[in-house]
Amino acid sequence: MCLCGCVYMSVYVYPCPCVYVSVCSCVCVSVLYLNVLCVVLRHSRARRYEAELQACRADSVAVDMNDYHPLKPIMVTESRTRRGGRRGSTSSTTSSSSSSSAAADPLSCLLDGTDPLSMFAAASTDTPTLTHSASAGELGRRRRDREVCEECVGSDFEPWASKRADILARFTTTEKLSINLFMGDKAKASSPSSAVSEKVRTRLEELDDLEEGSQRELLNLSQQDYVNRIEELNQSLKEAWGSDQKVKALKIVIQCSKLLSDTAVIHFYPSKFVLITDILDTFGRLVYERIWTMCSDPQPLPEGFSPEDVNDTAKETCLNWFFKIASIRELIPRLYVEAAILKCNKFLSRSGIQETLPRLTAMIRGIGDPLVAVYARAYLCRMGMEVAPHLKDCLNKNFFDLLASFRQLHGDSVQKQLQQQRVEIPAYLTLYSPAIHWILQCVSYRAPEALLTEMMERCKKLGNNALLLNSVMWAFRAEFIATRATDFITMIKQCDETGFPKHLLFGSLGRSLASADPAEAERLSILNDAWKVITKIRSPQDYINCAEIWVEFTCRHFTKREVNAVLSDIIKHMTPDRAFEDAYPQLQSVIRKILTYFHDFSILFSMERFLPFLDMFQKDSVRVEVCRSIMEVFIKHQQEPTRDPVILNALMHVCKTMHDSVNSLTLEDEKRSLALLINGFIRLVSFGRDFEQQLSFCVEARATFCNLEPVIIQLIHTVNQLAMETRRVMKGNHSRKTAAFVRACAAYCFITVPSLTSIFSRLHLYLLSGQVALANQCLSQADAFLKAAVSVLPEVPRSISVEGKQRSTESLLLDFINNFMATLLVVPDHPEQGVLYLVRGLLNMVQDYTWEENSNAKVRVYCSAIPLLAAMSQETYLYSIPKVDSNETLYGGDPKFIAEVNKLCDTLIGQVLDHLKTLGNGEGLRKQSALAFSLFSILLAHGDLRNNKLNQLAVNLWNLSHKHGHCDTRTSVRTLEHIKNLQQQPELTHLSDIIPRLSLQSRA
Repeated sequence: MCLCGCVYMSVYVYPCPCVYVSVCSCVCVSVLYLNVLCVVLRHSRARRYEAELQACRADSVAVDMNDYHPLKPIMVTESRTRRGGRRGSTSSTTSSSSSSSAAADPLSCLLDGTDPLSMFAAASTDTPTLTHSASAGELGRRRRDREVCEECVGSDFEPWASKRADILARFTTTEKLSINLFMGDKAKASSPSSAVSEKVRTRLEELDDLEEGSQRELLNLSQQDYVNRIEELNQSLKEAWGSDQKVKALKIVIQCSKLLSDTAVIHFYPSKFVLITDILDTFGRLVYERIWTMCSDPQPLPEGFSPEDVNDTAKETCLNWFFKIASIRELIPRLYVEAAILKCNKFLSRSGIQETLPRLTAMIRGIGDPLVAVYARAYLCRMGMEVAPHLKDCLNKNFFDLLASFRQLHGDSVQKQLQQQRVEIPAYLTLYSPAIHWILQCVSYRAPEALLTEMMERCKKLGNNALLLNSVMWAFRAEFIATRATDFITMIKQCDETGFPKHLLFGSLGRSLASADPAEAERLSILNDAWKVITKIRSPQDYINCAEIWVEFTCRHFTKREVNAVLSDIIKHMTPDRAFEDAYPQLQSVIRKILTYFHDFSILFSMERFLPFLDMFQKDSVRVEVCRSIMEVFIKHQQEPTRDPVILNALMHVCKTMHDSVNSLTLEDEKRSLALLINGFIRLVSFGRDFEQQLSFCVEARATFCNLEPVIIQLIHTVNQLAMETRRVMKGNHSRKTAAFVRACAAYCFITVPSLTSIFSRLHLYLLSGQVALANQCLSQADAFLKAAVSVLPEVPRSISVEGKQRSTESLLLDFINNFMATLLVVPDHPEQGVLYLVRGLLNMVQDYTWEENSNAKVRVYCSAIPLLAAMSQETYLYSIPKVDSNETLYGGDPKFIAEVNKLCDTLIGQVLDHLKTLGNGEGLRKQSALAFSLFSILLAHGDLRNNKLNQLAVNLWNLSHKHGHCDTRTSVRTLEHIKNLQQQPELTHLSDIIPRLSLQSRA
């Protein structure tokens, strides 16, 4: 049966021997099968490419830019009556004086003439104005909101949350810990001799009456066990609160607060403080939210509310909480719990916080242990900064009380405690650092420079206390510290080193000077004074911790000479006993800081000690990371290609280090990342006109980076680019020397491409290298590349893995074949291989390739080859390569050549029509329609439809594509319009005969 379902018979057709034709009783594509095909491209229409190109260009119209611009905003004018009513048709949209036919601005026409970006900007800057009817309460509320905003700390204040993780990681212990959950002796609270009232006694009993089994002491806990237990208590607090057991929640908070009075394991105290205050913060938030919720019925409170806005029920509940907390007997839990709910004072009175803070500050004076007291002050300052940062007097008072307590550090009780726990004074003093740093940060926030002067004077009165001096340099702005750098160095020299090492003080000073610049005349003396102390540090770890800070100051203000001296000193201290193995993070930081300030790699690699410094990174992962950072900076900051042998040798060593780290276990992302860096280096290497040296570099790089396929691909591109650059320099006229050189480039590529594992990389590089060889008149090399590409086609798998998923290769293969055929138009035939041997070889490979089942890919290739053959039959080709004679010159329209082209076209179209027959039923009808329409379009574009038989075949294909209603109507209409436009051309007037028949078929 034929394509339309009719019975057909085989008929012998002349002059095509051994070919039978299907003659159908109806008019369809089977009619005049091969007797039409034999003349299809023998009568291909002649193409005039230049004239067609000119016809496709749009007409240019001169535009007066003063009168119209496509991006000029559209103005919207609205006319209204005096009473504000809009008139019926007075609204108009104009764009300056442009006519109504002018193109509208695509942005302005979206939102009724308003650019969306401008609209959002206007919305963000609009401020509502108060009407006369605005109430006094509304005015007061807005004023309070503004006051609240003024009292809030800004983003320049470092929050406590950012310090939390560092404290937990820094202050650890291996000793056993304990948690004492005993709240007190119930008998004492209920003794008849007590003089307290019954109401107070009841409240005390509630606090002391723990649940059965809760009065116990957990002993011999490891640090992790302790942390887990504290987290359990935090969770228990939330669960108790959620189940409306408020008294139980308060008991948990009291128990936890009491733990802050225990300094049995003194090394762990700062971390314990962090863990316990997390629970206190949770409790304070829950209490505040509960009272806030009680105030929010029926309307929520504004952010800047006043006590007058709070209802009586909420106030009574708030007072009840404060009364319960006031009933706590022990000082430390009472202090901490009240500080935790400090913000709740806002519900009671305007001056509540202002009155409470001084009282709590005075209460801390009753704490005997200076370590416990300083952290209590830190917590109070934290709460104060959260709720009332403008109350600076209380912050200052806490700090001055802290100064007064410094004499306790050397008291008998502290010394006895340190002796029992075998803790040295320097280690003990470091426990104070987080609390003092925080207190001073709160005190110095947005403080004037005069306050620093006052602090320095107080430090001098205390005998230049090293601990205090260190915190001052940490807390105050770096600019203030830098202007007094010389004074601070003098004070550091006068400090007693037994309590707090001077190198820690110089480290704190160095951090400030790395962010702010001291006076230029003082910089060298500052560096000399600091380094005299640093170089005498015996401990390698302490040395590198301090030296790493001052490297940035050196790089920031001095030349490579001073930096080289610093590197030499670091190598001297860190090499003995391989001390560098324990200091890789600090050494990496040194490299990063040097790379931050030295972007000229000729200067960098001219430092004698830089490469020996790199040799200290002997751990593979660290070494690769350092090399990666060097290459990232080089690629980012190297503006011009380089040929400096010092840079090239050093960076080749760096890149080789990265390459050699690749093994079978390396992840693909890691390989890709390393390859990108090495490729960036290769692209920045240029030897100018010394092309032979450039090729030698690529040969060396190929041997060095053989394990990274993206690098090999980049090298092939580099060599091809080198060949094209040679052609540009010679303006296409190669000498004997340059001709030999471009052939050497082609040989490099031909040898290198087969080493690639990616099949499509090989295909594309074979084709690209062949095109480059063809452009350089290397015909035999180009022929070898193209034949190699054809020979690789059978190896293409039907699917490949892309990001872990199997993807079909059909579309990729079709794209490559189409690109390949476009190149074949200008490739001359080999004199010993016959006519169109590359085209035939490609089509044979396509014929033998195992395509996916039910795929049209093969015939799509055949359809793509027909325009190629049509272009080959033209007297003048669409494009050509200078100084390369294509087949249009070699054959010059020889009838034998045209006959071979026609014969190959006959075969291809026959294959397409045979495939159309197989799609005559079921789901194949849609594919049949698309394929028939595609072949029709090819005949329309490339065939001479003045031939009646070809004309009839085109009509039959149109009919077949529309027979079952699968052809897109819009595409059909546009195609008909295109044919109507074509028939207006003098040489295509014959298309007027086919239009009525196509139109009828379309309507049918």
